[in-house]
Amino acid sequence: MPTFRYLAGLPALLLLAGTAIAAADRPLTLDQALGIANERNRSIARAMEFRNQAEGFYVAERAAALPRFTIKGNYAREKDEALGLPEYDRSETSLQLDQALFTWGQVRAAIRAASLGMQTADERLRASRQNALRDTAATFFDILFARELNGVFTQTLELKRRRLDEARKRNTVGLATDYDVLVAEVAETNARPEVVRTDNLVRTRRDRLRLILGIDQPVDAVGELNVTLAEPPGFESAMATARTRRPELLDLKYRIGIAEELVTIARAGDKPRLDLAGNYGWKDLEGDNTDLYGEKWDVGLKLSWPIFDGLRSSGKVQQARSEVEALRIDERQLLDSIGLEIREALDRVRVASELVRALEGTVTQAEKLVRLSEKGFEYGVKIRLEVDDAEVNLRQSRSSLALARRDYLVAMTDLALAMGILGEESFPGLPVPPVAMSPKNKQE
Repeated sequence: MPTFRYLAGLPALLLLAGTAIAAADRPLTLDQALGIANERNRSIARAMEFRNQAEGFYVAERAAALPRFTIKGNYAREKDEALGLPEYDRSETSLQLDQALFTWGQVRAAIRAASLGMQTADERLRASRQNALRDTAATFFDILFARELNGVFTQTLELKRRRLDEARKRNTVGLATDYDVLVAEVAETNARPEVVRTDNLVRTRRDRLRLILGIDQPVDAVGELNVTLAEPPGFESAMATARTRRPELLDLKYRIGIAEELVTIARAGDKPRLDLAGNYGWKDLEGDNTDLYGEKWDVGLKLSWPIFDGLRSSGKVQQARSEVEALRIDERQLLDSIGLEIREALDRVRVASELVRALEGTVTQAEKLVRLSEKGFEYGVKIRLEVDDAEVNLRQSRSSLALARRDYLVAMTDLALAMGILGEESFPGLPVPPVAMSPKNKQE
């Protein structure tokens, strides 16, 4: 009986264990997080569907250049007294052929526009992919930065607790006053809020990373805010790369090409059109004294020419030309915006680099200052205020160094994004390596 109870409770224990395992945080390195974002990010998935729509549009437009076959059939009961025909049954079955021969460039322009639409969709997919990688990397660095801050404030809290314990022990043996204990208690209490605040900051950044990755399981970032300082590309070099690689700029160029093809299509609206049409089938007439059955076919050319359409085509041409000019203005505006993005990213990289170099030495000096002030306090040559000042300086130096490293990593990532090569190429100092396109996202 006890064995039966144990076995009966085993599924519940396994369920609880599985739930605990499922709820555990999934530790991820930066490379792993970037790989998951490349496969699971919902913005990338949405861009993939847009690409599928563009491919469908291309197939639909290409059909206009191919022959179209249609099977037709009808059955009717008729009577024509004007011709002296009695009631009779008429049935007809045929295969109809329609083939455009000359459309004044409409069909070819539509196919070219649809092909450019597919290239536009590819660039939008690249843009979504790079933005997802940027958000993943920046959030990953934010988690490491928040954890670094939490570690700094946790160490400060532990130090305040040790001093509170020391003050209480000294007060017990008469070496410290109640005032000294109260001061230590207030200092320990004041150190707690920053620990709570930064701990919550770590959780919120982890939730944001999970949202960007598009997975339901809680995740955590593994690593440290280590940077390899390097000279970034110059503005002219970065701008030249952006002109040929930036997805938004290439997308706009393809859209200009589409708009130019639409001008061609609009111009053909009032031009002649030539089509080939043909039918082949069987016809049956059956009446009281009539029973006719046989093949029926016809083939010929059909010419249509809307010599006056109320200036409709002219209006469409004007609209299409205006769209081309508007897109060219957008292109120049986008180039200016990209130039500003690159300049700002380069400025942030330089500032962060200088701060990292300066603060690395400052932290070492601040740590030494804390040790000396604590020793001096033990020997009675330093006062508590000097020790507190040294600790504040150390905390500020560590926090500032962590922020400078985070800013450097994000600025380098933003620079690669502005150049249009994030996740595709690399340069010295860039923390995001090239990320292989997943098979389901790769387009031939």
